[in-house]
Amino acid sequence: MNPETESDDLQAEAGEYVLGTMSAVERQALEARMSSSPALRDAVAAWEARLLPLAYLAEPVEPSPWLWDRIRRSLQVRLADMPKRTAAPSRWQAIWRNLHLWRGLALAGCAAAVLLGGLLSARITAPPAVRYVVVLTAPQSEAPGWIVQASSARRIRLTPLATMTVPEGKALQFWTKGEGWNAPVSLGLLQSGQSLQVSLDALPPLQPNQLFELTLEPATGSPTGRPTGPIQYIGRAVQVM
Repeated sequence: MNPETESDDLQAEAGEYVLGTMSAVERQALEARMSSSPALRDAVAAWEARLLPLAYLAEPVEPSPWLWDRIRRSLQVRLADMPKRTAAPSRWQAIWRNLHLWRGLALAGCAAAVLLGGLLSARITAPPAVRYVVVLTAPQSEAPGWIVQASSARRIRLTPLATMTVPEGKALQFWTKGEGWNAPVSLGLLQSGQSLQVSLDALPPLQPNQLFELTLEPATGSPTGRPTGPIQYIGRAVQVM
């Protein structure tokens, strides 16, 4: 198999795994492969780093108050459809039909799954805690294209979420501008699909709502030291912890 094709397939599998679109059988097979495939573990870790911080941007939603009533009604209908027995239910049958018992077991199972998932994620990735997240979106379509993560106010990592074609002789230039700054400051040049780690030691500490953007500039960068080309992606910093 072509190495590039194999790498693409691995990335696709890792992305589906993190997104949760695989079947149970496919997930189990991939998890079994991860124990012997460092490349697969790295791909899963990279996708987790890209996608999991997006969860911080969603507002928490409380479950509907009638959720358990709906489950209870569903279970009662299923029990009513079961063949009637003339003999009194045995002790084990009574336990089997105990809704409160199964509710407790279901909640315990969910808690165990969340805990196990957290432990597995920690074993695989062990990333530093993310303090700031910026999702850079295209101004016209608002489609996410890049994500900025910062575990401190002095260092950030820019990771692509999608691939765009950069015209020949051009480059993407990364900019940021904090509140009260006179103008955006360049954080460097990059090509589409390229990750970038940037030190902010020469700048004020990262702050909530700080602006980040990618503009299309000449291959050597903006000739003026300020953005001159069209904005390709833009977003503001959100403090997550």
